[in-house]
Amino acid sequence: MAHEVVLIPGDGIGPEITDAMRRVVEATGVEIAWQVVDAGAGVMDEYGTPLPEHVLDAVAKTKVAIKGPITTPVGTGFRSVNVALRKHFDLYACVRPCLSMPGDGSRYRDIDLVIVRENTEDLYAGIEFAEGAPEVSELAQLVERSGQKPFRADSAISVKPISISGSRRIVEYAFEYARRCGRKRVTAVHKANIMKETDGLFLRVAREVAERYPDIEFNDKIVDATCMGLVQDPYQFDVLVLPNLYGDIVSDLGAGLVGGLGMAPGANIGHDVAIFEATHGSAPDIAGKDIANPTAEILSACMMLDHLGEHAAAERIRAAVRATLAAGESVTVDVRRAQTGSTEGAVGTRTFADAVIAALGNGA
Repeated sequence: MAHEVVLIPGDGIGPEITDAMRRVVEATGVEIAWQVVDAGAGVMDEYGTPLPEHVLDAVAKTKVAIKGPITTPVGTGFRSVNVALRKHFDLYACVRPCLSMPGDGSRYRDIDLVIVRENTEDLYAGIEFAEGAPEVSELAQLVERSGQKPFRADSAISVKPISISGSRRIVEYAFEYARRCGRKRVTAVHKANIMKETDGLFLRVAREVAERYPDIEFNDKIVDATCMGLVQDPYQFDVLVLPNLYGDIVSDLGAGLVGGLGMAPGANIGHDVAIFEATHGSAPDIAGKDIANPTAEILSACMMLDHLGEHAAAERIRAAVRATLAAGESVTVDVRRAQTGSTEGAVGTRTFADAVIAALGNGA
């Protein structure tokens, strides 16, 4: 029976890379009943929202979705559709593997680490007050009454909630992931030396959870030291578990270790629903030019196939992607430049997908 999957193409390069991904998945022979729905700025005029109710209903029904990137306005406009989906379905675990690929152009080889990012709390909870809002004055009075140092009257405020329950479930997810995937170590990343209440709570809960997993090594590391360590010696890390904001930043750093965001897949996992997406953004400046690298979206589909129990198909695609990148004959502009220092001989998004499909047929 076919797996029912919602496909949200997104905007910018989204339609191009999701089309490439879809063709590669279909080439494995796994039966997918795609339900294509649109979200983002392109549906605002019709529905008055970038995330229409029918999109949420479709995902709630299938429990599985894969999406292309959706542009989030900077500073103004609607909040991130990605964040809204994570909050609506309580997709509390963002899983972003960082795995070296042949010819990825990185200065490192054989990187194999996983970022597990808490997805619902922290400064991304969306609790904000604009400068001049009455709530800011109320908060200022509350802070003053508490005896803490007051903040400037012309401040805007973001609230950083980190809970025991939210911290516990993401750390438990990281340890269960490590155990299930044969990983050896979990590192909790924090700034508890400065933010003693919020990050301190996260660290305290992480240490408590770690005691229940004696088979998995545990350590903790301050976030700035983690960033330096990832650059100096990324091989010291295995699975990293982080609060939301740090996880977002560190996962991009991790992508840089393996050739960039074009190589970085991702999954957002909840108790009932899972949504898969590339780590990168919508790159509107190259949209429609057939030059975007679909590798991250294709590898995100591999994570989706694993989630659906189609492990053999997922491994076949990963092997075909590795073979295509290693051959270096049919790669996109970013990969070609990384491999040779020139864009000469680079191919487009569709042609790269064709090469991956051919590698599948050759038994890669």
